[in-house]
Amino acid sequence: MPAPIIIYPYNPRWSELYLNEEKIILKTLGIRVKSISHIGSTSVSGLPSKDIIDIIVGVESKQVADECQTILFNVGYTDVTVEDSLEWFYCLGKKLEGAYCHLHLVIDGSTHHQNHIIFRDYLRNHPEAIKEYSDLKYSLATQYRNDRVAYTNSKTAFIEKIIRLAKQQ
Repeated sequence: MPAPIIIYPYNPRWSELYLNEEKIILKTLGIRVKSISHIGSTSVSGLPSKDIIDIIVGVESKQVADECQTILFNVGYTDVTVEDSLEWFYCLGKKLEGAYCHLHLVIDGSTHHQNHIIFRDYLRNHPEAIKEYSDLKYSLATQYRNDRVAYTNSKTAFIEKIIRLAKQQ
């Protein structure tokens, strides 16, 4: 049985964990990285989250993503999820001290990539959206405590709404 979904209060250490991992990724992948960003709930100050640091790395192509995947194994990444998308290639996992990391390899500047940044930036600038999203996450974590797929899927409408709002501004 997978670990239950637990939502933790915002932890300022999440930013530090991201910055440490960013250095490792950039040193390891070098010029293959077109962009790198901290995304997801741990990237938004004040937003409760699962203890997962999401990192999105923009690369030029599927071929480069394949190279990166292999290289990242050398610095502790495992648990590769192959995504069936022309824009999102892999999600790699790594245990950090005090959290877990999901590294998403995507086409740099793609719609998938941009939507993650748009969502994060909207939340960072709209405290009322942080509150609404926090309430939703706590509620869904209770409802779907042992079903990560249902938990994630149940957040989709809210995420899409925020992206629409952000694009209208």
